[in-house]
Amino acid sequence: MTNIKTLLVIGSTGQLGQSIKSIAIDYPNYDFIFSNRLQLDLGNEKSITDFFQNKPYDVIINCAAHTAVDKAESEAELANQINHLAVQQLANIAEQHSIKLIHISTDYVFNGKQHRPYLETDEVEPQGVYGKTKLSGEQAIQKSQKTNAIIIRTGWVYSEYGNNFVKTMLKLGSERESLNVIFDQVGTPTYAGDLAKAIMAVVQSDNFSQTDFKTQIHHFSNEGVCSWYDFTKTIFELTNTQCQVSPIETKNYPTPATRPHYSVLNKAKIKQTYNLTIPYWKDSLQQCLTTLKEDE
Repeated sequence: MTNIKTLLVIGSTGQLGQSIKSIAIDYPNYDFIFSNRLQLDLGNEKSITDFFQNKPYDVIINCAAHTAVDKAESEAELANQINHLAVQQLANIAEQHSIKLIHISTDYVFNGKQHRPYLETDEVEPQGVYGKTKLSGEQAIQKSQKTNAIIIRTGWVYSEYGNNFVKTMLKLGSERESLNVIFDQVGTPTYAGDLAKAIMAVVQSDNFSQTDFKTQIHHFSNEGVCSWYDFTKTIFELTNTQCQVSPIETKNYPTPATRPHYSVLNKAKIKQTYNLTIPYWKDSLQQCLTTLKEDE
């Protein structure tokens, strides 16, 4: 019997936090503590210090972030506080109290100009405030916590919870006869439910239970590749949504933040290290859509 480990999940109201909460019952050997912004506000340095006073945790899973990519361009200071300075503070606390840290990062640390899936060792060159602040967060962890931290980069996250691309497209598809969707940005959708299970596979692994394993970066998304256009077409096909979808180029849909044209992640390392089998993106999308329909 494993000793019960206390897992603190930061960002419990977000897509990933809620996805972890939904599977927590499957892991009876762990004591999950879910914190929201009212209890632990990463936008506030004092809130972080106060939260960790005399509270022992074995593992911190940080799912919280300033993820509004376009808004980050005009809220650079807030994005930097949440995605970088707060993460630095968490890493310092984790290091000080021998707590293991799992931190979620992003494919936006890359410039998107590559033509093969990105490896963890590939050069980083974020193009916007969101990517830059997330990269600073990664670097802060690597500096303060040379052991006992795992950084997982992901992208295109969707789920049954909160606002996300899948739910937005379903809403627009039901309201409009036609939509224009970008076809020259390519990546892989990530179902938050699959990422939640992958995180728990890391927590349960022998690697993770060692004292002082070297801090690592891993990539995780679902399998396969698509554009936002392909993603939308598939959402509509699987739900029989009668809405005409037309492909457009990024330049015809200007946004405050520059997004990577190509952000497919190579997942060989995480699959090999934790013996993971990752589902194909269309299969996971079907699962999410089925749950959404049942929830209606």
